[in-house]
Amino acid sequence: MACAIVPLDEQQVTEPSVVGKDRTLPALHPDRKEERCFVPYKPPPEDGSPAQVEEFLEHAKFITEDLEWLLALPHDKFWCQVVFDETLQKCLDSYLRHASRGLDPAGLPCSPAVAEAQRHIHRAVFMTFLRMATHKESKENFLTPSVFGEIIYENFLFDIPKILDLCVLFGKGNTQLLHKMIENIFTQQPGYYSDLDEAVPSVLQVFDTILDKCGLQCEGAAMEPMKLSANGRPTAMTMSQQDLLDLVLYLCDSTTTIHAFLDIYPPACSTFQSHNFLSRLVSFYESAVPDIEKAVRKRNFTDKSLKEDLWKRMCHSCKRMVEVAHLLLQHSCLQPILEGGDNIQTFAEELLQHFTSFLPEKRFLSDYDEQFPIADDISLLQQALPLIDETRTSYLLQGVQSAWDSVGRRRPRGHTQTHGRPAAQGGAAGGRASPLGLRESGEGWETPRGAEASQYMPHKGNNGAAGSLGAGELESLLSSIRELLPDLGEGFLLACLQEYDYSSELVINNILEDRLAPGLDQLDRAMPRAPKEELPPVLSERSNVFDDDEFDVFHRDKVDMSRIWKGRRKGESAQEVLGDKQHIDAQRDRYRAYENVVDEVMVEPGAVYTLDGDYDDEYDDTYDVNQVGANDLDGDSLLSRRPFTLPLVLRTGNKAQFELEEEEEEDTRPMENQNPNHAPRDQFCQDPALLRERAEARRAAFHQKKGFRPEPAGSVVGKPKGQGQTQETLQDRRKKEASKGRGANHNRRNMADRKRNKGMIPS
Repeated sequence: MACAIVPLDEQQVTEPSVVGKDRTLPALHPDRKEERCFVPYKPPPEDGSPAQVEEFLEHAKFITEDLEWLLALPHDKFWCQVVFDETLQKCLDSYLRHASRGLDPAGLPCSPAVAEAQRHIHRAVFMTFLRMATHKESKENFLTPSVFGEIIYENFLFDIPKILDLCVLFGKGNTQLLHKMIENIFTQQPGYYSDLDEAVPSVLQVFDTILDKCGLQCEGAAMEPMKLSANGRPTAMTMSQQDLLDLVLYLCDSTTTIHAFLDIYPPACSTFQSHNFLSRLVSFYESAVPDIEKAVRKRNFTDKSLKEDLWKRMCHSCKRMVEVAHLLLQHSCLQPILEGGDNIQTFAEELLQHFTSFLPEKRFLSDYDEQFPIADDISLLQQALPLIDETRTSYLLQGVQSAWDSVGRRRPRGHTQTHGRPAAQGGAAGGRASPLGLRESGEGWETPRGAEASQYMPHKGNNGAAGSLGAGELESLLSSIRELLPDLGEGFLLACLQEYDYSSELVINNILEDRLAPGLDQLDRAMPRAPKEELPPVLSERSNVFDDDEFDVFHRDKVDMSRIWKGRRKGESAQEVLGDKQHIDAQRDRYRAYENVVDEVMVEPGAVYTLDGDYDDEYDDTYDVNQVGANDLDGDSLLSRRPFTLPLVLRTGNKAQFELEEEEEEDTRPMENQNPNHAPRDQFCQDPALLRERAEARRAAFHQKKGFRPEPAGSVVGKPKGQGQTQETLQDRRKKEASKGRGANHNRRNMADRKRNKGMIPS
C-alpha cells in the first residue's frame, strides 16, 4: 500500500541530537538551516583598476558558488535555508538594488571576465527567485498553497518593490516565466493586491516629485495657493547640471519599471486605473516633458555625449509613458470589447471618454496617435458596435488632427487608414516606434528603414516642404539641431534635412545612432553652409539729388579731401571762421533772384486764347455782359499790401541808408497806421530798455496820483568790511532789523497771538 504524499509544511523529520538521542522536528525548522554566510552583491568597479577588478571577480565567484549550492539543495533544505537564513535575503536584496538596468549610465567598458561573472550572477539570482515563487516542484515536493502564500508574505520573501525590480531586471527574454511567477504569487497570497493598491499612490508621488523639482504644480494642488517661497524654487532650466541628470535618470528608471510590470502582469492595470492613474500620467506628460526636453536642448553641456545620452533617455521615457497609457486602455477597455460579453457598451463608452479627455493634451495625443493610431481603435469600435455615435467619433478624429496641427507636425501616411491596423500590427513584431521614430530592438535603439520608415517619417508638409518652408522656419530647424549637435556644419545639416523631408527629429536620431543614408555618410560633417547669391548692386538703380556732385563717393573714385574736415580747420582761428560770410553771400544772391518779377503777357481785351495759344474766333460771348471778377483785387494789389522786405542779414550798405529807407516807408503808410505807440509790423520785439522806461513812467504817474512819497534810497550795503561804515548806513541797518518782521512770514507768531487774544476778550 502506497504511503500518502504529505506537503512539506506537514512533514516531520527525525534527526540525531548532540547528546546522542534522536529528535523529531518539523521539516521547516530553524535548526535544519545550514550555517553558510552569503555575501552581499557589489557592482563592478567604475575605474576598472586591476586590483578592484580582481576583487570583484573573487566576490562574484563567492556569490555564484553559494547560489548554485542553494539551488542544488533538496526541497526541504532549500526552504529551510530561504526562510531562516537572513544573509541569503540580504544577498538577493543587494542584487536587486545595485544590479545595472539596461538604461543605466554606461561607465568604462568592462572586461570579458567581468561580463561573464555578471551573467553567472544574473542567472543564479533569477533561478533562485523562480524556485522561491514555486510552491510545487513535483508530486512529492510541494507546499500547501495557503501555507506557501503565508510563508512568502510573512517572511517578506516577495513584496511589491521586489516584484517591480524583478520585472525590470529579468523581463527581457523571460516574460512568460515572470508572468507565471507573479501570477502564482498573487494567486496564492491575495494580500499582495492590497499591497499593490497601497503602492500606487507612492508611484503617483514620483510624478508629483518631478513636477515639484521642475517648479510646476501637480494636478491635485491646482486649487491650493502657492507658497511665497515657491517663486524661488529652481526649474528645469535653472537647476544645476547634476540635478537635471538625476531628474532624467529618475524619470527614465520610474517609467521603465512601471511599463515592465504592467506589460508582464496586465491584471495589475485595473488596480492602477482605480487610482485614476491614466489621467495623472497624461497630465504629467503634458506638463513636465516639454520643460525637461527644453532644458536638455538649451543647456550647454561640457560633455557632448552626456547631452546625447540625456536626450535618448527622454525619448525612451516618453515612449514608455505612451505605452503605459496604451496598456491601461488595452486591458481595461479594448480587451473586454474584443472578448465580447454583456458590457461591451460600457467599455466602449469608457474608451471614448478616455479619448475625449486626451483632446486638451495636444502633445500627448499626437505622440500616442503616432504609436497607436486612434483611428484604428475607433474603427474597431465601429465594427464591434455598429450603432456607435458617428458625430462623436468624427469629433474625436478631428481633435486628433487638430493636435497634430497644433504641435507643428504631420501625421504619418500609415495613420490615415482607418480600416484594420496596418501601421500598428506592422510594427508589433519588432517593437513600437518611439515618438521620435526610434525603434527598440534587442540590442538597443534602431531607426526604421525603407517602407517601414515611411510610416514614421514626417513627409513634406510636416515641418514645411522645401518649396513652402520659410527662411525663419528653416533657421529654427537648424538652430534646434545645432543646440544638440553644435559641432556639425550648417551645410551638412541642410543636406540631412533635405534627405529626411525637413524632419528635425529624424535627423537628430539618425545622427546620434550613426544610421545616416549612404550619401550623407560621405559628406563632411563640418561642411559649412553655401554662400548666398549676391543681389544686384543697389547703387546701379539708386537715384538721389546729390548724384554726381563733388562729394558723391558712389560715382567718383577721387574726392577732394582738402574740402572735408571735422570741426575747425587746422591753422584757422575762431575770428576767421566767424568772419567767413561766403554762405551769407550765396543766400543773398538767391534772395535777390526772388525780387525779379516775371513780366505778364499782354493780351488784347476781349480776346480768347486756347491752351495752345491760338485765337478762338467761335467763342460764345453770351454772358460777357456780366462782369465776373471785375471787383476783385488784381495780382499786383497783393504785393501792395506788404512789400517784399530783404532780411537784415542779407542787406549790404551802411546803417544810415537803411534807416532812411525805413523812414520813407513809414511816411508812405496811411495815417491810421502811423501810431507812435504801435511797433512797426516787421519788428519782431520792442527794445527792452524802452519797455522798462515806459513801465517806470507809468509807475511814477500812479504814485503821484495817489500821493505816495518815494522812500529815500537806503544805504544798507555800505562799504566793504574793515573800512568802517557811515552813520546813515548804521541807521538804515537798525531800521531794517526793527521792521523786517512787519510783513511776509516773519510776524506769523505775533499775528497768531493777536488773533487769539481778540477771541478771548469778552464782547
